[in-house]
Amino acid sequence: MTKYQAVGIGNAVVDVISQCDDAFLARMAIDKGVMQLIETERAEFLYENMTDRRQMPGGSVANTIAGLGALGLSTGFIGRVSDDDLGRYYAAAMAEVGTDFVNPPRGDGALPTSRSMIFVSPDGERSMNTYLGISTELDDADVPEAVAGQAELLFLEGYLFDKPKGKAAFQAAARAARAGGGKAGITLSDPFCVNRHRDDFRGLLRELDYVIGNEHEWCALYETEDLGSALEQAASESGLIVCTRSGHDVVLVQGDETVTVPVHRVTPVDTTGAGDQFAAGLLYGLATGQPLAVAGRMGCIAAAEVIGHYGARPEADVKALFAAEGLI
Repeated sequence: MTKYQAVGIGNAVVDVISQCDDAFLARMAIDKGVMQLIETERAEFLYENMTDRRQMPGGSVANTIAGLGALGLSTGFIGRVSDDDLGRYYAAAMAEVGTDFVNPPRGDGALPTSRSMIFVSPDGERSMNTYLGISTELDDADVPEAVAGQAELLFLEGYLFDKPKGKAAFQAAARAARAGGGKAGITLSDPFCVNRHRDDFRGLLRELDYVIGNEHEWCALYETEDLGSALEQAASESGLIVCTRSGHDVVLVQGDETVTVPVHRVTPVDTTGAGDQFAAGLLYGLATGQPLAVAGRMGCIAAAEVIGHYGARPEADVKALFAAEGLI
């Protein structure tokens, strides 16, 4: 039986990235800097208008798990793809980076594999247009108890809460992980997701060991503009609370302990995956028994690396970057 140091559960999405200018965004009626959900016809139209496309496996938690695999942890990912070109590509690409994609592509004539078209403007801002496809059909039958139950760390994606069956898969995985002695946590995903599922998320916090969100997500969760108050409430209800603040210091709160980790600001090439790789660095630190301050700094280093190039997954040896700062 494989014992995984980290297992993710989330949307399996193929990222298609293209550079563009603001005039192109306006011409294509794309809202700059946000994620929009689109239907099949719109997806095909935008794909046809992309130039110099780069394709890679994506999905928020999948990116984090791939980052952890690149750092040397044993990793697995629970998600759903179709038995089509993109689905087969996705499964093979995850395996290439050392992550077990535990659900075989489905050949039952279901929805196509999910994809996100990401338009990167000269200032590094990314505008995402996502076709959800089959990934949102994930349900509890897709969660192998032998995988989730053997995870030391389980990382869950808030976007899964958009459908009851995704929520059921999420809860089944979390229960199996904690029953097996592992720790389960979540990324809040985005403020709109939080607003849609506030009551569910608030209830879930009490059952989780760690929760990662940015300042906007935490304030949305507690319906306040006072970030300090939101984090104080969260810390009283859950385990480790992590708050990123878009280039400013990261705050980690666990019980009575509060740690502030400085961020060394860099000029971004592409901000795609910054939060995903921050989570990878942070979770690597937690998995290897580092103090909160060190784990937080590892998250910042991993995020800085990924925004220095196009794409949501690391290109440099992030572990070597940790060593260069004396963290390992």
